[in-house]
Amino acid sequence: MSGLPPYLSRFNTAAIRRLLAVPVLAGIGGAVCVGALEFAATISQRPFWQLPFITSIALIMGAPSSEPAQPRALIGGHLVSALAGYIVLWLLGPAEWAAALSVGLAIVLMLRLKVFHPPAAVDAFLVVKQVLGIDFLFTVILTGAILLVGFAFVWHRLSDWILARLHPEKDAK
Repeated sequence: MSGLPPYLSRFNTAAIRRLLAVPVLAGIGGAVCVGALEFAATISQRPFWQLPFITSIALIMGAPSSEPAQPRALIGGHLVSALAGYIVLWLLGPAEWAAALSVGLAIVLMLRLKVFHPPAAVDAFLVVKQVLGIDFLFTVILTGAILLVGFAFVWHRLSDWILARLHPEKDAK
């Protein structure tokens, strides 16, 4: 049978490929995207600007059809969360309790505005704790969220193409 070790020969190789292909492609996509963010952080000389997006990457690669992984939620959630952080920072300052309050406000606003993206709540926390300037909203949050949506779009199209080549019997039906 297809070059498998004897102890695996009784298994359906197509089923094994199907079982492994999607998570492996998601993992590779996540690693490539984080690597690209690391590169962007280096060339932009803004270390750690990728932090708000690491968990977003895991979500959009691992559960791409979930509501929080959709472009509206990803971009809107990051923007709303950062804005919640700025509101709290401007009103209450950079205290620890204010950072906690900013995360709570971010959750409320994301839910009310129907842009719930749980990983984005860290934006509010970072804005308050790091006393980040408004430029962070545009140069990091907005830019990063849009680039992440673009990457996800391209990666998922590529993954679909690869999966179709691995499982041609699915296309024939």
